[in-house]
Formats: sequence, structure tokens, C-alpha cells
Amino acid sequence: MAPLTPAVASLDPALAAALRACPVRWLVTGCAGFIGSHLAETLLALDQTVVGLDNFATGHRRNLDEVRAGVSEIQWSRFRFIEADIRDPQACRDACHGVERVLHQAALGSVPRSLADPLTTNAANIDGFLNMLVAARDAGVRRFIYAASSSTYGDHPALPKVEDAIGRPLSPYAVTKLVNELYADVFGRCYGLASIGLRYFNVFGARQDPEGAYAAVIPRWARALLLGEPVLINGDGETSRDFCYIDNAVQANLRAALVEDPAAINQVYNVAVDGRTSLNRLFELLRDALAESLPGVAGRQPEYRDFRPGDVRHSQADIAKAARLLGYRPTHRIEDGIRAAMPWYRQRFAVAAAAGQGAEVG
Repeated sequence: MAPLTPAVASLDPALAAALRACPVRWLVTGCAGFIGSHLAETLLALDQTVVGLDNFATGHRRNLDEVRAGVSEIQWSRFRFIEADIRDPQACRDACHGVERVLHQAALGSVPRSLADPLTTNAANIDGFLNMLVAARDAGVRRFIYAASSSTYGDHPALPKVEDAIGRPLSPYAVTKLVNELYADVFGRCYGLASIGLRYFNVFGARQDPEGAYAAVIPRWARALLLGEPVLINGDGETSRDFCYIDNAVQANLRAALVEDPAAINQVYNVAVDGRTSLNRLFELLRDALAESLPGVAGRQPEYRDFRPGDVRHSQADIAKAARLLGYRPTHRIEDGIRAAMPWYRQRFAVAAAAGQGAEVG
């Protein structure tokens, strides 16, 4: 058996044992993406059979290469990859064939992307989602877990965010994630499809893409610090988020897939740590973590620009519902997650940094 992946090592031993004791066939859509690749790796490391579906619109083959490197050859032999698009109904039917549990992560994320191109975001996130629901229903899938989003809270001012109190969406992306929840609820009521939605709050960790216009803030800033590029903060830096390390998201997916309490099914849950970190504080945490091995990073300061359209000012999750009904307990707060993730970013950009494109290597 390959060494335990970090996500498996941080799992509740009872949860890991329950999975190993009852291996089944899973489908992970978006398996070449950030969250999907971690889910696929964890499942394989727990001796499950995994079908992965991705069209590489935002995912990367290198993520699947890392998955393969992280599991044994026997475990990797239980993985079947389908290169296809969830906008193709037949591809969704093929992927769901013989599957017991679906972890649906495939989507086009990013508020700015949706503002620039709402049609493509709608096609992937609503049409594609409906294709997956129909395919899962027709295949007799026992549990359908899907990636929801904290963007669903929109302009609702209350903090922390509680699942049953949402406002008006602030972007086309947020609209699509709200529609996902509505469709999943209707499929539960009309067809008996057991689903659970996980409203992710700013998930981060290794494999999160630092490239491109729509890169998430932590990998983008880590890359900029390593390569000596400007770190740009939208607004005054006091915007805050509930940053959630990838291992917490993996745990939530597995608990949602296994929970047997009928009261827990056909619900949505916040997946976060119930904390708030300002962008200014986030910059300090990243800079200080990198400065331990790259002394030249220590004196860096961010640059500020205008607020970004469609963004909410503050976000923080109440995770009491997930704790009560799923048994969810985050294992990593933001400081823990940054320490765990930074070696991956340092390794990825070590060559460029050492070549003089970034900070002095200590």
C-alpha cells in the first residue's frame, strides 16, 4: 500500500475504516481539478473504485499525474478516466453507469468569469448540473454530493452565514449555484434522489491553479511572492473570508456520502472553519510562511486597487449544522492549511525563484 495521502492521514480513523470496510464505485466529476483530484486521490488511497470525468477546461493532466504518484499501482488500477464534458448528456450517462456515489465537482467557477461570459457559465453550471442529476437518477445512484457555493448568500448581511438565510445573488455564477440547490431539492422530492450540497467557503491547498485571470487569491499571491511579482489586493484589504483548507472539504464530502441519518439527506451545508481572515492578514500569513525559507520575501508589501464588481465584503460560515448532522469537524484552520500547502507552491516555482525571477532563496 502507498503511504497515506495527507487528506487520509487527517481523516477521522473511524471514517477511513468505514470506507475501507465497504469499497464501492464512485464518480468524481471535475477529477482533474483542484478539489476533484484530492477527492479522487483520497478515495483511491482508501481502496475505492473511482470513475473520473473531466474536460480539462479548468483541470490539468498534471493533477492526475500527482494522484497517480500518491497511490499504489494496485490502487491506481481501480481508476477509470473519461475525458468528456458534463454538457454532453450521453457522457454523463456513461460516467454514472454502475456508480453508487457521485461527488460532483465539475463546474466553471469564478465570479469575474461569470460576469464576462454568463452564457458559458450557465451552460456548464446549470445545463451540465441537470444532465448529471438526470444521469444519476436513471443509473440508480444512491447518493449525489455536489459542490455548492458560499456565493449563494449574496447580499444577505448577517454573519456568520446560516444555511437557511440567503440574500439576492450578486453574480451570474451565484445564480447558477443557487439553481443547483433548487434542482437538487426538486429531484429529491420528485424522484427520490438523495443529494447533499456543500457550500464551499474559499477552499485552498495544493494543486489550486495559480495561473490565469481567474486564479484564486491564495495560489495567485503565493506565486507572485515567489516570483517577485506585485501582490494586488482588491479594495482596502479589510474584506474578509472564511478560508477552508482542502482536507476539510475532502472530509465533508466523505461524511456527506456516508451519512445514514435521514434528517441529513437532501440538505445543504456550509463547509468552512467558522472564522474570518482579512485579505491584509492573509497576505501577512503567506509572506511570513514563505519568508521562513525565502528571506527576500520578508519585506514585501501588497499593492491596492479598486474593489472588484460582484464580490461580497465579508464572509463567515456557521458550521453547526454540518457538525450536528454530518459529524464534520475541520482539522485545519487557515494557519495550519497555509503551512501544509506552501511546500507545494515552493516546489512548483523553485526553479524560477532560484533563477532570479523571484525572491532570494535562503
